[in-house]
Amino acid sequence: MTSALVVPGWLAVFAVLVLIALVVTVGWLVRELRRTRDRGEEVLASAAADVDELRDELDALQVRLLDEARQLEDARRTLQLSGVTVVDDREYRITALGERRGGGPLALMPTVPGPQFVDTMLRESLIRTASIAAGLRRALAPEVRNRIRFEMKREVKRSRKQRKTDLKQARREWEARQRAAVPASEVSG
Repeated sequence: MTSALVVPGWLAVFAVLVLIALVVTVGWLVRELRRTRDRGEEVLASAAADVDELRDELDALQVRLLDEARQLEDARRTLQLSGVTVVDDREYRITALGERRGGGPLALMPTVPGPQFVDTMLRESLIRTASIAAGLRRALAPEVRNRIRFEMKREVKRSRKQRKTDLKQARREWEARQRAAVPASEVSG
């Protein structure tokens, strides 16, 4: 007498084979995940080291820039006290920003496969376009335009008032020089 719950032999063998295949696949996936995680940790450690180096370089540049700014301000004050007008006509160039302190160029990043590069480029372009559109929409909002119009009117009024004050001061100084240039005998005579 056979029971209705008897499983055919081929189905039991097939189920065992599927189970073995699943175990092997899960083991392979776990190993690949560990390998990928290790590579990711190496990249992060390398990036952290690069960030630390760049932070140190930026700190050094900032200190140097502040020192030069102080020196320039001291020189400008000295020249202004002596009545000389200072005009800064230097050309500013960023030339050594991409070089390491050792003098070698920055290490190049590994190349990215073509499809991944195109995908990344399109995503970044789409994100930039969307952010520009959002920024324009926000910048052209009526509240912003009204605020800009108000600030412009206020600045125009302030500059007119300043010009009027400057003109009065210049006229007073000119009249004082004219009075000082006229001899006292001509005034009383």
